[in-house]
Amino acid sequence: MGFFDRLSRLLRANLNDMVSKAEDPAKILDQSVADMQDDLVKLRQAVATAIASQKRIENQAKQAESTAGKWYERAELALQKGEDDLAREALSRRKTYQETATALNAQLSSQAGQVDTLKKSLTALEGKIAEAKTKKDMLKARAQAAKAQEQLQSAVGSLGTNSAMAAFERMQEKVESMEASSQAAAELAGADLESQFAALESGSDVDDELAALRLRMDGGAAATSLPSGSDSEAPRLEPAKAAEVDAELEELKRSIDKL
Repeated sequence: MGFFDRLSRLLRANLNDMVSKAEDPAKILDQSVADMQDDLVKLRQAVATAIASQKRIENQAKQAESTAGKWYERAELALQKGEDDLAREALSRRKTYQETATALNAQLSSQAGQVDTLKKSLTALEGKIAEAKTKKDMLKARAQAAKAQEQLQSAVGSLGTNSAMAAFERMQEKVESMEASSQAAAELAGADLESQFAALESGSDVDDELAALRLRMDGGAAATSLPSGSDSEAPRLEPAKAAEVDAELEELKRSIDKL
């Protein structure tokens, strides 16, 4: 394949592609109907011309037949007058006009067939144009609907990559993250408050028990230190050792912590 052949095919392919993309169905439909209307006008003119020609041939055939009849009458008159040569010339003229009439009648028959064909073509074209006008609006509506559907699908398909849509989704995620953080902070604040009250409640019980224990221990120590009589008569009681008290207190604390 030659270079110029390939170049020519490439140019024609690109031109066809450009034309196909530039075609608007609505405009093409309108133009097609307009072209058919032009063809209809031309066909009507052709039919009118054919009919006029048929009429002219018909008139010429009738005139030739009439003239042939007149020359026949003249031949009869010449014979009556004894003019054989004139009669012969009249019959010769009559024959010429008869042949012309015959040829014109044959042409008239052919012309009548052409006129009938043109009339049928005209009727068929008028029917096609009427049908095309009826379908044109429907096809234009379908083309507009298809174009709208295509634009809608294109818009929906581009939502995933659209910067505005991406920003919207990003802000939605951010709002949801902020809400989650707020809920977590509220739960932590509530848990901390509960733990503080729980500590206060548990601490109050321990402090009360510790105060009662101290009071009881202080009372026991005072009882053992007070004499019931004279120093010589009452036995001396040694106060409890501090180490023993501290050991018991630590053990009590450990038992409370286990609760």
